[in-house]
Amino acid sequence: MLQSKRGLIVGLANANSIAWGIAEAAHKQGAELGFTYLNSAIEKRMRPLAESLKADFIYPCDVNDEASLEALFAGIKEKWGKLDFVIHSVAFAQGEDLKGRFSETSREGFKIAMETSVYSLVALAQRAVPLMDEGGSLLTLSYFGSEKVVQNYNVMGVAKAALEASVRYLAADLGPNNIRVNAISSGAIKTLSARGIHGFTDMLHLTQERAPLKRCVTAQEVGEAAAFLVSDAACAITGEILHVDCGYNIIGM
Repeated sequence: MLQSKRGLIVGLANANSIAWGIAEAAHKQGAELGFTYLNSAIEKRMRPLAESLKADFIYPCDVNDEASLEALFAGIKEKWGKLDFVIHSVAFAQGEDLKGRFSETSREGFKIAMETSVYSLVALAQRAVPLMDEGGSLLTLSYFGSEKVVQNYNVMGVAKAALEASVRYLAADLGPNNIRVNAISSGAIKTLSARGIHGFTDMLHLTQERAPLKRCVTAQEVGEAAAFLVSDAACAITGEILHVDCGYNIIGM
């Protein structure tokens, strides 16, 4: 599905990342991939993974730094000249804001969560559009805590709600450019960032108990859905939030 397509994956941390499941699926479908890393510690973990997929574009990027973003996309333009899709797998909130009461979120904590988890998608879109003159696709990752209150998800739930709204507004803006913008609302997966949520193990158990498929989704399954959404097979899908969560989101009482 992705033969001759070139895509950038932002946010790969390690082999347990949802971004890694997406990278494997996109590579299997023929995509040529580039990757970013935030710092040397993350680079040490992700570079061998990226190179195992024959990636030769591995670039530093801090999504909260304008100069870093400009350098990244200048590098992509020089290396490839164009870009077909971007995977945005970036989210961050301070540890103290992922426990206790949401009402106690600090101003700084709120700002950090919103800037890193939400505005980063907008910042990437601004720079990707000039490289997608034949159309393209942007895909980000959300979670059910954007729609319903999930204990201890707190400010990240609010950030994910803003992220999903941003998907719709970006889809409307970029549609005339034949650029599609979508999100996957993944079920709970044991990733590095998820382990920072107090009570995350309970979330996994609850999913297994209540989801129609009676299990948790895997990063590989999210990856397969992502590969579809950034492919031409999904050419009429934009502004959507696709739940890939073994059906957990449909259950009420």
